[in-house]
Amino acid sequence: MNLTILGCYAATPRTFTNPTSQVLEIRNRLFLIDCGEGTQVQLRKNKIKFSKINHVFISHLHGDHFFGLIGLISTFALLNRTTDLHIYGPKGIKEIINLQLRLSNSWTKYGLFFHELESKESEVVFEDDKVIVKTIPLNHRVYTNGFLFQEKIRERKLNLDAVQSYEIEKCYYQNIKNGKDITLDDGRLVENHKLTFDPVPPMSYAFCSDTVYNENIIPIIKEVDVLYHESTFLESEEALAEKTMHSTAKEAARIALKANVQQLVLGHYSTRYDSIELFKEQAETIFPNILLAEDGKSFEF
Repeated sequence: MNLTILGCYAATPRTFTNPTSQVLEIRNRLFLIDCGEGTQVQLRKNKIKFSKINHVFISHLHGDHFFGLIGLISTFALLNRTTDLHIYGPKGIKEIINLQLRLSNSWTKYGLFFHELESKESEVVFEDDKVIVKTIPLNHRVYTNGFLFQEKIRERKLNLDAVQSYEIEKCYYQNIKNGKDITLDDGRLVENHKLTFDPVPPMSYAFCSDTVYNENIIPIIKEVDVLYHESTFLESEEALAEKTMHSTAKEAARIALKANVQQLVLGHYSTRYDSIELFKEQAETIFPNILLAEDGKSFEF
Protein backbone atom coordinates (compact mmCIF):
# COMPACT_ATOMS: atom_id res chain seq x y z
CA MET A 1 0.00 0.00 0.00
CA ASN A 2 1.49 3.32 -1.08
CA LEU A 3 0.44 6.85 -0.12
CA THR A 4 1.68 9.93 -1.97
CA ILE A 5 1.01 13.29 -0.36
CA LEU A 6 0.35 15.93 -3.02
CA GLY A 7 -0.67 18.61 -0.52
CA CYS A 8 -1.17 18.61 3.25
CA TYR A 9 -1.66 22.19 4.38
CA ALA A 10 -4.81 24.04 5.45
CA ALA A 11 -6.56 27.01 3.83
CA THR A 12 -4.65 28.62 0.95
CA PRO A 13 -1.88 27.45 -1.38
CA ARG A 14 1.50 29.14 -0.98
CA THR A 15 4.77 29.09 -2.88
CA PHE A 16 6.04 25.97 -1.13
CA THR A 17 2.89 24.46 0.36
CA ASN A 18 -0.21 22.96 -1.21
CA PRO A 19 -3.75 22.32 0.06
CA THR A 20 -5.08 18.84 0.66
CA SER A 21 -4.74 16.12 -1.95
CA GLN A 22 -3.24 12.66 -1.91
CA VAL A 23 -3.06 9.48 -3.95
CA LEU A 24 -3.55 6.07 -2.40
CA GLU A 25 -2.39 2.98 -4.30
CA ILE A 26 -3.84 -0.24 -2.92
CA ARG A 27 -4.07 -3.59 -4.76
CA ASN A 28 -3.08 -1.88 -8.02
CA ARG A 29 -5.96 0.59 -7.65
CA LEU A 30 -5.16 4.31 -7.69
CA PHE A 31 -7.51 6.58 -5.71
CA LEU A 32 -7.29 10.38 -5.61
CA ILE A 33 -8.42 11.71 -2.24
CA ASP A 34 -9.41 15.38 -2.20
CA CYS A 35 -8.31 17.73 -4.94
CA GLY A 36 -7.15 21.09 -3.65
CA GLU A 37 -5.91 23.84 -5.93
CA GLY A 38 -2.78 22.79 -7.81
CA THR A 39 -3.41 19.05 -7.61
CA GLN A 40 -2.75 18.39 -11.28
CA VAL A 41 0.60 20.20 -11.07
CA GLN A 42 1.52 18.05 -8.08
CA LEU A 43 0.48 14.91 -9.95
CA ARG A 44 2.93 15.82 -12.71
CA LYS A 45 5.71 16.64 -10.26
CA ASN A 46 5.26 13.25 -8.61
CA LYS A 47 5.07 11.45 -11.97
CA ILE A 48 1.63 9.96 -11.34
CA LYS A 49 -0.11 9.04 -14.56
CA PHE A 50 -3.41 10.85 -15.06
CA SER A 51 -4.82 7.86 -16.94
CA LYS A 52 -4.62 5.68 -13.83
CA ILE A 53 -6.99 7.90 -11.86
CA ASN A 54 -10.57 6.69 -12.32
CA HIS A 55 -12.00 7.44 -8.86
CA VAL A 56 -11.85 10.74 -6.97
CA PHE A 57 -13.07 11.08 -3.38
CA ILE A 58 -13.93 14.57 -2.09
CA SER A 59 -14.35 14.96 1.66
CA HIS A 60 -16.23 18.26 1.72
CA LEU A 61 -16.95 21.42 -0.23
CA HIS A 62 -14.41 23.78 1.26
CA GLY A 63 -12.16 25.16 -1.44
CA ASP A 64 -8.88 23.83 -0.12
CA HIS A 65 -10.25 20.33 -0.70
CA PHE A 66 -11.83 20.57 -4.16
CA PHE A 67 -10.89 23.77 -6.05
CA GLY A 68 -8.48 21.74 -8.18
CA LEU A 69 -11.17 19.38 -9.42
CA ILE A 70 -12.56 21.41 -12.33
CA GLY A 71 -9.02 21.97 -13.62
CA LEU A 72 -8.22 18.28 -13.45
CA ILE A 73 -11.48 17.35 -15.20
CA SER A 74 -10.76 19.88 -17.96
CA THR A 75 -7.19 18.67 -18.41
CA PHE A 76 -8.44 15.10 -18.74
CA ALA A 77 -10.66 16.32 -21.57
CA LEU A 78 -7.80 18.14 -23.31
CA LEU A 79 -5.77 14.93 -23.12
CA ASN A 80 -8.57 13.13 -25.01
CA ARG A 81 -9.44 10.90 -22.11
CA THR A 82 -11.98 8.19 -22.95
CA THR A 83 -12.15 6.27 -19.65
CA ASP A 84 -15.00 7.01 -17.27
CA LEU A 85 -14.24 9.17 -14.21
CA HIS A 86 -16.19 8.64 -10.98
CA ILE A 87 -16.41 11.38 -8.37
CA TYR A 88 -17.64 10.72 -4.83
CA GLY A 89 -18.51 13.74 -2.73
CA PRO A 90 -21.15 15.73 -0.88
CA LYS A 91 -24.46 16.61 -2.50
CA GLY A 92 -23.90 19.77 -4.52
CA ILE A 93 -20.61 18.79 -6.12
CA LYS A 94 -22.35 17.79 -9.36
CA GLU A 95 -24.08 21.16 -9.57
CA ILE A 96 -20.83 23.06 -8.96
CA ILE A 97 -18.82 21.17 -11.58
CA ASN A 98 -21.59 21.04 -14.20
CA LEU A 99 -22.16 24.81 -13.86
CA GLN A 100 -18.50 25.46 -14.68
CA LEU A 101 -18.56 23.02 -17.59
CA ARG A 102 -21.81 24.46 -18.95
CA LEU A 103 -20.85 28.14 -18.76
CA SER A 104 -17.48 27.45 -20.35
CA ASN A 105 -19.00 25.08 -22.93
CA SER A 106 -16.39 22.53 -21.95
CA TRP A 107 -18.32 19.28 -21.69
CA THR A 108 -16.21 16.16 -21.42
CA LYS A 109 -16.25 13.45 -24.08
CA TYR A 110 -15.54 10.83 -21.44
CA GLY A 111 -18.13 9.62 -18.96
CA LEU A 112 -18.27 11.81 -15.85
CA PHE A 113 -20.25 10.17 -13.04
CA PHE A 114 -21.09 11.82 -9.73
CA HIS A 115 -21.91 9.79 -6.63
CA GLU A 116 -23.35 12.37 -4.26
CA LEU A 117 -23.32 11.64 -0.54
CA GLU A 118 -25.83 12.75 2.08
CA SER A 119 -25.90 10.04 4.73
CA LYS A 120 -24.64 10.83 8.22
CA GLU A 121 -24.00 7.13 8.77
CA SER A 122 -21.05 5.17 7.40
CA GLU A 123 -21.89 3.59 4.04
CA VAL A 124 -20.14 1.69 1.27
CA VAL A 125 -19.51 3.99 -1.71
CA PHE A 126 -17.21 1.82 -3.83
CA GLU A 127 -16.55 -1.90 -4.07
CA ASP A 128 -14.91 -4.25 -6.52
CA ASP A 129 -13.28 -7.67 -6.20
CA LYS A 130 -10.20 -6.30 -4.38
CA VAL A 131 -11.10 -3.13 -2.49
CA ILE A 132 -14.02 -1.69 -0.54
CA VAL A 133 -14.42 2.00 0.38
CA LYS A 134 -16.67 3.29 3.16
CA THR A 135 -17.42 6.78 4.39
CA ILE A 136 -16.34 8.01 7.81
CA PRO A 137 -18.84 10.68 8.93
CA LEU A 138 -16.91 13.62 10.36
CA ASN A 139 -17.93 16.70 12.34
CA HIS A 140 -16.97 19.93 10.60
CA ARG A 141 -18.60 23.25 9.68
CA VAL A 142 -20.13 21.70 6.56
CA TYR A 143 -21.16 18.14 5.69
CA THR A 144 -17.91 16.15 5.63
CA ASN A 145 -16.81 12.55 5.20
CA GLY A 146 -13.55 10.79 5.63
CA PHE A 147 -12.96 7.58 3.71
CA LEU A 148 -11.92 4.09 4.81
CA PHE A 149 -10.13 1.98 2.19
CA GLN A 150 -9.93 -1.74 2.92
CA GLU A 151 -8.36 -4.59 1.00
CA LYS A 152 -10.52 -7.65 0.63
CA ILE A 153 -9.01 -10.90 1.87
CA ARG A 154 -6.78 -12.39 -0.77
CA GLU A 155 -7.03 -16.00 -1.91
CA ARG A 156 -4.94 -18.54 -0.03
CA LYS A 157 -1.45 -19.50 -1.23
CA LEU A 158 -0.78 -23.00 -2.53
CA ASN A 159 1.61 -25.18 -0.61
CA LEU A 160 3.00 -26.80 -3.75
CA ASP A 161 4.95 -29.47 -1.90
CA ALA A 162 1.81 -30.61 -0.10
CA VAL A 163 -0.37 -30.45 -3.21
CA GLN A 164 2.12 -32.51 -5.21
CA SER A 165 2.54 -35.05 -2.43
CA TYR A 166 -1.18 -35.81 -2.67
CA GLU A 167 -0.86 -35.92 -6.50
CA ILE A 168 -3.70 -33.40 -6.90
CA GLU A 169 -4.32 -32.34 -10.51
CA LYS A 170 -3.82 -28.71 -11.51
CA CYS A 171 -7.48 -28.28 -12.44
CA TYR A 172 -8.28 -28.24 -8.69
CA TYR A 173 -5.71 -25.58 -7.77
CA GLN A 174 -8.09 -22.62 -8.00
CA ASN A 175 -10.65 -24.33 -5.77
CA ILE A 176 -7.91 -24.97 -3.25
CA LYS A 177 -6.81 -21.31 -3.33
CA ASN A 178 -10.44 -20.36 -2.81
CA GLY A 179 -10.35 -22.27 0.48
CA LYS A 180 -12.07 -25.52 -0.46
CA ASP A 181 -11.16 -28.97 0.89
CA ILE A 182 -10.30 -31.69 -1.63
CA THR A 183 -11.57 -35.28 -1.84
CA LEU A 184 -8.97 -37.62 -3.33
CA ASP A 185 -9.73 -40.46 -5.74
CA ASP A 186 -9.50 -42.98 -2.88
CA GLY A 187 -12.15 -41.05 -0.93
CA ARG A 188 -9.86 -39.39 1.59
CA LEU A 189 -10.72 -35.78 2.50
CA VAL A 190 -7.76 -33.38 2.65
CA GLU A 191 -8.53 -30.25 4.62
CA ASN A 192 -7.60 -26.97 2.99
CA HIS A 193 -5.19 -25.82 5.70
CA LYS A 194 -2.96 -28.81 4.85
CA LEU A 195 -2.68 -27.63 1.24
CA THR A 196 -2.34 -23.88 1.60
CA PHE A 197 -0.69 -21.04 3.47
CA ASP A 198 -2.58 -18.10 4.95
CA PRO A 199 -2.81 -15.13 2.59
CA VAL A 200 -1.07 -11.82 3.26
CA PRO A 201 -3.21 -9.95 5.82
CA PRO A 202 -5.43 -7.31 4.16
CA MET A 203 -4.40 -3.69 4.71
CA SER A 204 -6.54 -0.68 5.50
CA TYR A 205 -6.22 3.11 5.31
CA ALA A 206 -8.44 5.74 6.91
CA PHE A 207 -8.47 9.36 5.74
CA CYS A 208 -9.96 11.86 8.21
CA SER A 209 -9.86 15.51 7.27
CA ASP A 210 -11.41 17.96 8.37
CA THR A 211 -13.03 17.36 11.75
CA VAL A 212 -13.28 18.51 15.32
CA TYR A 213 -12.21 15.90 17.88
CA ASN A 214 -14.81 13.18 17.38
CA GLU A 215 -14.73 9.83 19.17
CA ASN A 216 -17.74 8.64 17.16
CA ILE A 217 -15.37 7.63 14.36
CA ILE A 218 -13.41 5.21 16.55
CA PRO A 219 -15.57 2.10 15.88
CA ILE A 220 -15.25 2.69 12.12
CA ILE A 221 -11.47 3.08 12.06
CA LYS A 222 -10.70 0.56 14.81
CA GLU A 223 -7.32 -1.15 14.27
CA VAL A 224 -6.67 0.20 10.77
CA ASP A 225 -3.11 -0.09 9.54
CA VAL A 226 -2.74 3.60 8.75
CA LEU A 227 -4.78 6.60 9.89
CA TYR A 228 -4.36 10.02 8.30
CA HIS A 229 -5.93 12.52 10.68
CA GLU A 230 -5.98 16.26 10.37
CA SER A 231 -3.91 18.20 12.90
CA THR A 232 -4.50 21.80 11.93
CA PHE A 233 -3.36 23.31 15.23
CA LEU A 234 -0.99 22.80 18.13
CA GLU A 235 -2.15 22.60 21.73
CA SER A 236 -1.72 26.36 22.25
CA GLU A 237 -4.55 26.95 19.75
CA GLU A 238 -6.92 24.31 21.15
CA ALA A 239 -9.68 26.89 21.63
CA LEU A 240 -9.32 28.00 18.01
CA ALA A 241 -9.44 24.37 16.86
CA GLU A 242 -12.74 23.90 18.67
CA LYS A 243 -14.14 27.18 17.30
CA THR A 244 -13.23 26.35 13.67
CA MET A 245 -14.10 22.66 14.14
CA HIS A 246 -10.62 21.36 13.51
CA SER A 247 -8.29 19.13 15.56
CA THR A 248 -4.96 19.57 17.29
CA ALA A 249 -2.03 17.18 16.92
CA LYS A 250 -2.66 15.80 20.40
CA GLU A 251 -6.34 15.24 19.65
CA ALA A 252 -5.42 13.30 16.49
CA ALA A 253 -3.07 11.19 18.61
CA ARG A 254 -5.83 10.48 21.14
CA ILE A 255 -8.07 9.20 18.36
CA ALA A 256 -5.24 6.98 17.08
CA LEU A 257 -4.61 5.62 20.58
CA LYS A 258 -8.25 4.88 21.32
CA ALA A 259 -8.78 3.29 17.91
CA ASN A 260 -5.63 1.15 18.35
CA VAL A 261 -4.34 1.98 14.89
CA GLN A 262 -0.89 0.87 13.77
CA GLN A 263 0.37 4.14 12.33
CA LEU A 264 -0.77 7.78 12.46
CA VAL A 265 0.00 10.27 9.69
CA LEU A 266 -0.51 13.91 10.64
CA GLY A 267 -1.44 16.60 8.11
CA HIS A 268 -3.62 19.61 7.22
CA TYR A 269 -1.26 21.93 9.08
CA SER A 270 -2.00 25.59 9.67
CA THR A 271 0.73 27.66 8.03
CA ARG A 272 1.08 29.85 11.14
CA TYR A 273 3.78 27.55 12.54
CA ASP A 274 7.47 27.67 11.68
CA SER A 275 8.05 23.91 11.85
CA ILE A 276 5.80 20.89 11.39
CA GLU A 277 8.13 18.93 13.70
CA LEU A 278 6.22 20.54 16.56
CA PHE A 279 3.14 18.56 15.55
CA LYS A 280 5.05 15.30 15.86
CA GLU A 281 6.59 16.28 19.19
CA GLN A 282 3.20 17.00 20.73
CA ALA A 283 1.45 13.96 19.25
CA GLU A 284 4.21 11.58 20.39
CA THR A 285 3.45 12.37 24.02
CA ILE A 286 0.22 10.38 23.50
CA PHE A 287 0.79 7.98 20.59
CA PRO A 288 4.22 6.63 19.54
CA ASN A 289 3.94 5.76 15.85
CA ILE A 290 3.77 9.17 14.17
CA LEU A 291 4.58 10.13 10.59
CA LEU A 292 4.42 13.67 9.23
CA ALA A 293 2.80 14.28 5.88
CA GLU A 294 4.82 16.55 3.62
CA ASP A 295 4.06 17.76 0.11
CA GLY A 296 5.62 15.34 -2.37
CA LYS A 297 6.40 12.68 0.22
CA SER A 298 5.52 9.03 -0.41
CA PHE A 299 5.00 6.31 2.18
CA GLU A 300 5.08 2.58 1.57
CA PHE A 301 3.24 0.43 4.08
